[in-house]
Amino acid sequence: MTLLLQLAIATAIVIGTVALHLLGLAMLLRLLRHHRTHAPERGALAHELTGIVGAAFGLFILHAFEIWSYAALYLGIGVLRTLEEALYFSTSTYATIGYGDIVLPPDWRVLGAIEGINGVILLGWSTAFFVAVVGRLRLLEIEAQGG
Repeated sequence: MTLLLQLAIATAIVIGTVALHLLGLAMLLRLLRHHRTHAPERGALAHELTGIVGAAFGLFILHAFEIWSYAALYLGIGVLRTLEEALYFSTSTYATIGYGDIVLPPDWRVLGAIEGINGVILLGWSTAFFVAVVGRLRLLEIEAQGG
């Protein structure tokens, strides 16, 4: 495989996963705003905690879709043989764990490295989003304490 084709495929999936991430975070934000506007008078803290747990699960699902996208690509181009192998490789690469027990063929290694970079950026973006959600809970605690 030529490097140029490999970079073109990598660019396409990075664009796809970034767009998916943007849309996913926008949906989560919308759901969290809706959740917040329907907060009960009593039990606001518990209500906010359910929002945080929902955000955590939403982020997990979002990253799962992105990991599955890479796994489907690896299967589609035939560089990994089974779904289990593709998911395992994609998950460890996306999270930059990189055990090394499953590797891509030499002419596809750049694609795997780009998945790692893509994963770091998207995980960092999700971390910033989640910190903002948890920060909102902290503000509610301060308000509830009269501070």
